[in-house]
Amino acid sequence: MALDPPLPADSVVPAGSAPIRVFLLDDHELVRRGLRELLEGEGDIVVVGESGSAEEAARRIPALRPDVAILDGRLPDGSGVDVCREVRSRDPGIRALILTSYDDDDALFAAIMAGAAGYVLKQVRGGDLVATVRRVAAGQSMLDPQVTAQVLERVRRGPPVNRELEGLTGQEQRILELIGEGMTNRQIAESMFLAEKTVKNYVSSMLAKLGLSSRTQAAIFASKRQR
Repeated sequence: MALDPPLPADSVVPAGSAPIRVFLLDDHELVRRGLRELLEGEGDIVVVGESGSAEEAARRIPALRPDVAILDGRLPDGSGVDVCREVRSRDPGIRALILTSYDDDDALFAAIMAGAAGYVLKQVRGGDLVATVRRVAAGQSMLDPQVTAQVLERVRRGPPVNRELEGLTGQEQRILELIGEGMTNRQIAESMFLAEKTVKNYVSSMLAKLGLSSRTQAAIFASKRQR
């Protein structure tokens, strides 16, 4: 079996330094337990809190002030990206790693826009995850600079805004486009790396702003714009 490559000297906490404080968010208890055992087995990392709920995590993380929050990408009541955005708006010093089973551009885009320091697939090897936590705690970004630059350019350019859509947020405009393509709320949630409940809230807000009374009317409105 191949051994993990040695870590760069600047990614390892020196002897005598304070341990790296980590918070775990995952709706599966066994996953949280496995992560805790992996991280605390290293000796220089301590798990200061954990949760299976996005709402609870968003409340507890700023109070605990961990160095790194490892956030599950998708949860029954939200997403790690939502938690990352909320936590960092309150305390930008807390670094976040999005841990997910999905690898797609929209998910990566959402993570970068939320201020995440890293985006890690759940298939990651234990040693690589530990190394990532250490590097993120040391202030390094684990996001590819080229990908980050592309995302920022995408934000800067953006599509021209139609006067009818000036009142909609970027997320609401994107959801409207996907409704026009015939996608369900669940499919939209998966595509945009959001919780289905969050999509429903966006749809309700979008309908109110456009003066529409149903999802069907929104689909017709969107399809006419796409012609």
